[in-house]
Amino acid sequence: MNTFTKPVTGAFIAICLFAGTLHVQAQKSKIKIKEPVDYVDPTIGGLGHLLTATRPSVQLPYGMVQCVPMTTGGADVYMNTKITGFPAAGVTLMPVTGNIETSSAQYASDFDRDFEVVTPYYGSAVLENYDITTEYTAARRAVYYRFTYPQKSPAHLLMIGGEMTTEGKTIVSGSNNAQGVKTYFYAVFSKPFTSSSAQTFTSGGAAGGRRGAGGGARGGFGGGGGTGLALDFAPKPGEKISVKVGTSNISLDEAKANLMADVKGDFDQTKLANRAAWNHELGKIAIEGGTEKERTIFYTALYRSMGRPNDMTEVGDQYYSGIDKQVHPAAGHDFYVGDNYWDTHRALHPLQLLLNPKAEVDMINSLLHQYDESGWLPTCPTLTGDRGVMIGHHGTTFITDVYMKGYRDFDVEKAYAGMRKNATEATVLPWKRGPLTELDKFYQEKGYLPALAKGEVETNKDVHPSEKRQAVAVTLENAVDDWCLAQMAKALHKDDDYALFMKRAHNYELLFNKTTNFMSPKSADGNWVADFDPKRGGGSGGRDYFAEMNSWTYTFQVQQDIPGLINLFGGKEPFIARLDALFVEPPGTSKWTFLGQFPDMTGLIGQYSAGNEPSADVAYLYNYAGQPWKTQFRVRQIMKIWYDDRLLGIPGDDDGGALSAWYVFSSMGFYPVTPGSPNYSIGSPLFKHITLSLTNGKKFNIIATNESERNKYIQSAKMNGKALNGPWFSHADLANGGTLVLEMGPKPNKTWGTN
Repeated sequence: MNTFTKPVTGAFIAICLFAGTLHVQAQKSKIKIKEPVDYVDPTIGGLGHLLTATRPSVQLPYGMVQCVPMTTGGADVYMNTKITGFPAAGVTLMPVTGNIETSSAQYASDFDRDFEVVTPYYGSAVLENYDITTEYTAARRAVYYRFTYPQKSPAHLLMIGGEMTTEGKTIVSGSNNAQGVKTYFYAVFSKPFTSSSAQTFTSGGAAGGRRGAGGGARGGFGGGGGTGLALDFAPKPGEKISVKVGTSNISLDEAKANLMADVKGDFDQTKLANRAAWNHELGKIAIEGGTEKERTIFYTALYRSMGRPNDMTEVGDQYYSGIDKQVHPAAGHDFYVGDNYWDTHRALHPLQLLLNPKAEVDMINSLLHQYDESGWLPTCPTLTGDRGVMIGHHGTTFITDVYMKGYRDFDVEKAYAGMRKNATEATVLPWKRGPLTELDKFYQEKGYLPALAKGEVETNKDVHPSEKRQAVAVTLENAVDDWCLAQMAKALHKDDDYALFMKRAHNYELLFNKTTNFMSPKSADGNWVADFDPKRGGGSGGRDYFAEMNSWTYTFQVQQDIPGLINLFGGKEPFIARLDALFVEPPGTSKWTFLGQFPDMTGLIGQYSAGNEPSADVAYLYNYAGQPWKTQFRVRQIMKIWYDDRLLGIPGDDDGGALSAWYVFSSMGFYPVTPGSPNYSIGSPLFKHITLSLTNGKKFNIIATNESERNKYIQSAKMNGKALNGPWFSHADLANGGTLVLEMGPKPNKTWGTN
């Protein structure tokens, strides 16, 4: 029986057996039909293929706080077997028994993953050294812990890493400084502590912690060292001691107010409320069909797609800015930080726009607040400012995409001014923010960033010493941004700007070497860099010329003008030939040597890397060259090979949900190839029926008739009953509600979608 997953009310629902002939009342049934949140497995991706693994985060969608046990060990968090504490609004909590130890090496406890529970809304772990069970759940701006201590043993709770004050025997409040940001906390206990003592703790190194202040899930706040308290308790046999902790970056009073606003009931009530919140968000996409495994991967990916950015708005409609260290009114728009548009502009934000357009508009307003405060439109907004990560000014592509899809509740002229300033006055050099350099002036005059000759030593002090120039990637990615800015200029009737930025959008043409049909580095003298190897050129991560990838991938980074790129190849046939070759081209050396140079190019199929964002749109490019059946084949192949329900189930660094969002789109059967264009490219859906419940009250349905593992090829298509002859549909088709019907079969229909 196919499972149609959608939000349900109550713990049980009526179920139908024997094709609807026998009905059983839900309250009498012993069968519980899964809700969307029941499919989520936060441990998927807990082992990284080479670099960063995912973290099993307990939080609310876009929540200010996230709960991940703090463990010792490496980046593959699932391997770690010692817990040093639990994050709580800037401090670390560690329940212990027996004598009080102050070194994390001494008070850390073993734990067994097989006895761990982790869901989006609730987690628990058993501290084996103390026989203590710790349970936790997270509200928007608060965390809630519950501890079960063993009988007849001195019970303590260590509170580590901050300045703290007790209020009576049930409240501890205080603050902590980390990364230049002060975090306040207000903790309320369910049972009075019998005594407390000030302690100074030392850390042997801990991983994990609170994410949401823009620092990412790595490291977090707190971590095992600093001043703190040891609280003593005398629990009765079987008694559970709980503590709820509110957080704020504004004040202690705000931490208390946030706690009171977000936590209304006891631990179990809060846990159920958080479960309901996740079901509401995940239930915006209902799926029918597919396997149990595919449903697990899908809803886990959707959960990962809702982890960031993080809503930092506090009670009183206000927020703290790390840019000017001031408190500002949010003016009715929630304030978000903790983003990196290089990762997220491709799939994550377009997906979030479908499910929560108000939040996306609020994110733009958050950028405009930071523009007012710093004078620059951020590209990687965090609580401490713009981190200047990666390359390009992809805040422009994000804003343009939202605007072009019809959502405009923000100061459009201010947004345009910020985007234009980034394009004309800000450096394009990797991992750098600030005004133009001499290299930028060359870039603006000549249309490309000049590359060094092979083996030439960098002497320009403006270039990041380890990130290099990334000359080709910088040129290509900024051309995408310029195209988006041109679309905004056209919409706002800024004709001169439209001409300027459309010209710059074609800068990609300057780096296409028609002799090799590869995007290639060019020296300042206008000549191609000699002895360039499109596969292994550019040193570590290809960073002399590219961003973490090589020319095999970056040659296709022209989302803004795919027909123009096809023409550069000399037509559709040579373009398709290169696409075909991409998926079968071997490393040319041992895999470990190749990945040693390109550690971000995980999830390889030939030279296609499923594990890094620049590859995201490539499988869909066959649609533009008249062979959509190859898109259907490749998208299914990528999902089958590189996405799984196991610990290695994500092909690379998920980067805040960027890869997960690609999977959500692709398994639904469509993808937003060109940012700033209100259109979607059709792939091959994994499920027989997908329903998107939109915030305007309408529904968009995708029905894949006869879909199966082998029936992955589209035979024909209809949109709202009318024949759809091309492998695209518009955002308006989706936003207005309707039905896309795809007839699926086991062999390609090489006449559909080829025009």
